[in-house]
Amino acid sequence: MSTDLSTMTPPARLGCSVVEFRQYTLRPGMRDVMIELFDREFVETQEALEMAVIGQFRDLDDSERFVWLRGFADMEVRQSALTEFYDGPVWAAHRDAARATMVDTDDVLLLRPAVPASGFALTRLRPPRSSRSVPPTLVTATIHYPDGPADGDFLAFHEQTVAPVLRRAGAAATATLVTERSANTYPRLPVREGENVLVRLATFFDRAAYDRHLDALARSAAWRDASAALEQRVARPSETLRLIPTARSAL
Repeated sequence: MSTDLSTMTPPARLGCSVVEFRQYTLRPGMRDVMIELFDREFVETQEALEMAVIGQFRDLDDSERFVWLRGFADMEVRQSALTEFYDGPVWAAHRDAARATMVDTDDVLLLRPAVPASGFALTRLRPPRSSRSVPPTLVTATIHYPDGPADGDFLAFHEQTVAPVLRRAGAAATATLVTERSANTYPRLPVREGENVLVRLATFFDRAAYDRHLDALARSAAWRDASAALEQRVARPSETLRLIPTARSAL
């Protein structure tokens, strides 16, 4: 069946100099309930208030985890937009239903593009609210925990040593983000504070493409060297989330 492009909407074109990387733990069996509610009620209504809903995902390795990213032009816009949304009629109408799916919503990284050109460029038309067709795409989010600031020597090391090997193995970066060190301007929503992180997101056409990427890395002497050097520069092991976009994710 062909897609009716007239019912599709472009993602927000707002500059996202601040990004929330949100990982929610949900009650067993409630993830699809949350996604249906989110995709129907919380996309356009947030974007109408100067927020960009960058992407929302099922975690492939954790059936009770829902991951989504939200962007803002700056910290002042974040404060005003969140205040307006969470004090507004849409959240009031649906908050009880949303909260009924949730166990924990405090696992949130506050991030910014590592350099201006490493942020998100959203080009996919967002399908209509009625869409249930999940794209084959797989998105990875790798979180590194450097033993110092993420935007200094560690960023230079990552871009000069780690990223080129990943690109050659088929994983061009969708975005590279580092910790936003500003104080949380909306304390009603906690964020993880006192951490240094670099988050690299990459998009693969499907799971088979991601498997080919892993095979290429396994055969790569350059990746073995880069991995060994990386381990010496992080305070704790890196994490990689494998994420499946929802039907309405812009990413």
